[in-house]
Amino acid sequence: MSGIDPATQTELEAAVFRRLVSHLRNRTDVQNIDLMNLAGFCRNCLSNWLKDAADERGLDLSKDQSREHVYGMPYEEWKRQHQQETSPEQRARFSDAQKAGH
Repeated sequence: MSGIDPATQTELEAAVFRRLVSHLRNRTDVQNIDLMNLAGFCRNCLSNWLKDAADERGLDLSKDQSREHVYGMPYEEWKRQHQQETSPEQRARFSDAQKAGH
């Protein structure tokens, strides 16, 4: 993105993050384990990365707050409403991916 000043680049990247979070909030049918199996990250990863960024800047953001920001509601509520039981196949793919270092 040469030719774009750093502030504008940050704004664009922030807009992409907000769009990704919004997309994941709307796609409650997509389970975190499926995201992990396909992409190597999930909603929890995003919330952890958000917390890490806040910690690096000395900002007070709890794990629960960062998850609520990503999920759009308290994490436990999201799990009750949307999380499904994982299948043996999903667990096997996840285990294989972890062994492979993904």
